[in-house]
Formats: sequence, structure tokens, C-alpha cells
Amino acid sequence: MHGLGSGGATPGKSRFDDIYVQPDPRAYFTRLAALDYEIPHHAQPVFRQLAAERAAYGAGRAGRLVVLDLCCSYGINAALLNHEVTLAELYERYTSDTARRMSPEELAAWDREFYAERRRPDTLRVYGLDIAAPAVRYAREAGLLDAGFTDDLERVPPGPELRAALPEVGLITLTGGGSYITERTFAALLDGARRPVWVSAFVLRTVAYEPVVRKLATYGLRTTVDASRTYPQRRFTDEGERQYAIDAVRALGGDPSGLEEAGRFHSVLYDSRPGPAR
Repeated sequence: MHGLGSGGATPGKSRFDDIYVQPDPRAYFTRLAALDYEIPHHAQPVFRQLAAERAAYGAGRAGRLVVLDLCCSYGINAALLNHEVTLAELYERYTSDTARRMSPEELAAWDREFYAERRRPDTLRVYGLDIAAPAVRYAREAGLLDAGFTDDLERVPPGPELRAALPEVGLITLTGGGSYITERTFAALLDGARRPVWVSAFVLRTVAYEPVVRKLATYGLRTTVDASRTYPQRRFTDEGERQYAIDAVRALGGDPSGLEEAGRFHSVLYDSRPGPAR
């Protein structure tokens, strides 16, 4: 659900466009707290481990590993990757009375100090891509992203700034944005890549990710997925969204029993790396 995209808007699934165009993340956390949005929490240890593996894979190559977070919104994944902080702490922070009284500029300054004090010693450079410009701008102002881009790769090729940055990227991450972007975005990114790029994507079970898997294979990436392990994303907004998810999962050959039928979206993790599938 992070961020916006023009390629995969899905009838039946609620959209939250308004919370991504605010000058800061308070509306994002307030709205999603009510729905128990939790996929960044599940992604935090996965992305940290994967980033360490990718950095080891590239040992001896020039430059520190760069992670590109797709549909990055306000830099939540970057916050969790590079700082000693939990998603629960971020919910508490941005829905607090203290945060509520601040202007966006005051909140950004407060955040810069907060995150600087919690930086991990093994921090990675993180770039963000999202067409929601206010969200990307805030993530940059708060010190969460080393670079931010708003290119809509579903519609146009990468602009000069993104194109210049892509050769540095070694790992692409995604949490939920599979509902909004397609293989077009991944092709545009990998066309500009230079070093081996791994892709780690948490994708809703309502989304047909196979076109992306096939596209990644044309770039030498082999994808593995453990479909038996799921990660809860959030509660449904209403019964209509629940029924949409149940129908979508069944249409893709899945079983919603105990998962979507119980009232939540669930994701699976797709891991794409060079070479044969593991």
C-alpha cells in the first residue's frame, strides 16, 4: 500500500491517495493505525538480512550498497531499515499530542534529530521512488532517504536524475505496492541497472505477480516464493473490500480460508536473485 502508482489501480480495493499527498506522515499513521497496517514490521528483519546478504555478495565492488525502495511513501521502510526503531514506536510518535501540535517544518526538524540519534552503525544508502511527491519530499527532509524520485515509470521512462542513480542500486524492495505497479516499472529500473540487482517484494495474495516474475527472468533473475508462509498486511476497510479480496485470491488459485476470510489482507514474499532458482 505504500505510495501511489498509475499502472495497477484495482477496483474493489480501497485507495488511500489522500494520505500520501500530505506534507508530513501524520495522516498516514493515523489512518493506517486504525487498520492495523503492519507489513513494514514484517519486512524490517527480512530486508535487514537480505541487505546483509546482498552486501556480502557484492564484496569487493566499488561503492556501498544502495537500496531502492519502491512506493516508498514517507520513507517508512528506510526508517525501519537504518534505525533502532519499531513500527509500533512510529505509530505512537506520529499520533501523539506532541506531533499533533507541530507544523510540518517543526515535525521534520524533530524527526531529523530523532532518527540521527537512532542510526544503526551498518546503515545503508536508501533511495526512494514514489509518484507522491509530498511524501518523498518529507522523507528527504527528515533524513530518511539519501535520494528521492517521483518518476511514474508506468507511463514514462526514468528521468535524468533517476537514470543517473540506477547503476548504484543493488537491492530493490517493495512492501505492498504490487497493487499499483506492474512489470513496466521493474523493466524500466533494470534497464538502467549496472551491478547485479536483487529484488525483494512483499506482494498481496490478491495480486498476480507472475508477469513481474517473468520479466525479471529476462534480466537473469530467478524468483523463489514460499506461498505457504504469509504476512498479514492490514484489516479490510469494510465487507466489500473483504469480499473483493476473497474473490481475487480464489481467482488466482489460492485459498482464503483463515486468511482473507478472517478479515485481513495477506502478502507473500518473492525473492529474486541472479542465477537458477534456489
